[in-house]
Amino acid sequence: MQSQRPAIFIPTLYFASGLPYTLVVLVSVIFYKNLGESNDFVGKVTSYFYLAWVAKFLWAPLVDLVGHKRIWIVCTQMVLALTSLALALSLGSSNVALLSIIVFSVMALVSATQDVSCDGYYLEVLNKKQQSYFVGVRNTFYKTALLFGQGGLVVIAGWLARNPSFGVKGGWAVVFALCAVIFALLAAFHFFILPKAQSSEFVANPVEHELEGKASEEKAKLDLNQFLTVFRTFFSQKAIIPIVLYILIFRLGDAFMLKMSAPFLLDAPKVGGLGISTETVGLIYGGVGVGFLLLGGLFGGFVVSKFGLRKSLMPTAIFQNAAILLYYYMAVSAPNVLLVSVCNAIEQFAYGLGTAAYTVFLLRTVNPKYKSGHYAIATALMAAGVMIPGYYSGTLQGQLGYAHFFLLSFVVSIPGMITIFLLPLEDK
Repeated sequence: MQSQRPAIFIPTLYFASGLPYTLVVLVSVIFYKNLGESNDFVGKVTSYFYLAWVAKFLWAPLVDLVGHKRIWIVCTQMVLALTSLALALSLGSSNVALLSIIVFSVMALVSATQDVSCDGYYLEVLNKKQQSYFVGVRNTFYKTALLFGQGGLVVIAGWLARNPSFGVKGGWAVVFALCAVIFALLAAFHFFILPKAQSSEFVANPVEHELEGKASEEKAKLDLNQFLTVFRTFFSQKAIIPIVLYILIFRLGDAFMLKMSAPFLLDAPKVGGLGISTETVGLIYGGVGVGFLLLGGLFGGFVVSKFGLRKSLMPTAIFQNAAILLYYYMAVSAPNVLLVSVCNAIEQFAYGLGTAAYTVFLLRTVNPKYKSGHYAIATALMAAGVMIPGYYSGTLQGQLGYAHFFLLSFVVSIPGMITIFLLPLEDK
């Protein structure tokens, strides 16, 4: 039945949204380490890719004003298929690093645009009741893409790399070619299955349909003054300085640690790493790790809903940042793979728990009148707070060694927790 179609396209939309992000931000770290690049190179280049998500609010209005979001979605997925194919072909070149940086940069830009399109489409094609109902579905399938990318694809690349017929480059070429096929299939599927926005089948009643039509007409009249009003109203809210400071620096420790965690597992013991194989890292991160990340996020949502943000923000922050010390412990003690999996699972659970509370706070900074624009600004600040420390993570790790680097990651997380005392949580 037509009324059941959101249950079909919402999962595929958010799987398609999560997969390119996973490739660009997470899988690229392991890809470049497999190619033999330094941690300094990995930290700088893969953090640079994050710039697309930092700046996406600048061109997000174009998605509202030009064409239909359904077409934006299909077109971005076709381009993602082409960029994935280009990545596969680049591995046959003698200058893989340069070509892949160019292609990953394009993929990041297109992926960030697809995110804007998917979120806008979600708000347009579903009524408010359906939006609430499917929020858990979209989050689950977004994280399923993380599992598939950081787990399944990395395992395939590592397994093929051990085969002399493929090698490291051949294994990754197969992985990126597979992604090209997946994106092409998703584009074709969504071209036929996605209903047009404001279809009466997805509107609760005629009055709501009429109001949505008027809202679209007003949106089409967006001008520069209205665009600037979104920024002015966000930055004029109460206690904006501590709010911005908190958003920017709370994830500082995580940003350092997460960027170098996979290189730490992959690097040889002689340089302070654990010397774990690529396919095993894929299982640790993409299998057990993502599972516990999802559990942490679900539990974090429960904690915030039960105890409120004011009572839960600091405890979840302490647990999240204290878990960084597990990587310091592993760098000092070099445990076996089983214990590494346990430590990673705990850290991922803590990360999911703390990030859930952090995300709720971001949502509370949004004025309902400008919810899309305000949330885009908040997430751009968050992305900047991850990109900048990630850029310097490889340099610092090279200077300090893994053990001292992970200890520093914990220390720099403390100022972010202190800013929680300055937040106007009684009003949130």
